Amino acid sequence: QVQLVESGGGLVQAGGSLRLSCAASGRTFSSYAMGWFRQAPGEEREFVAAISWTGGSTYYADSVKGRFTISRDNGKKTVYLQMNSLKAEDTAVYYCAASPLGGTYYSTHAYTYWGQGTQVTVSS
Repeated sequence: QVQLVESGGGLVQAGGSLRLSCAASGRTFSSYAMGWFRQAPGEEREFVAAISWTGGSTYYADSVKGRFTISRDNGKKTVYLQMNSLKAEDTAVYYCAASPLGGTYYSTHAYTYWGQGTQVTVSS
């Protein structure tokens, strides 16, 4: 069992930066692939970024590539999402998720555990 708690969301102007954190409980955090997803009002939840259990592989949606960076610290049981050059279209609730089996990293179905989400609002 893994519990995930996101933090770091807020209101920022376009062009600004935010760093999201996702703190995990449980002893097996280091064996999970981790992902970040986001959901805007009236939209489906969409993939943002993912990282392998070792941190050696990272994956990004085309819409955030070059602007967002995912990283993890297994010793702190935390995964991060550094978001730079934010745009109004990045406004959404951001969720972190844990995948014990890996698989299709961009699909919500690959993830078993989810946090409650943190709101990111980018003003233009």
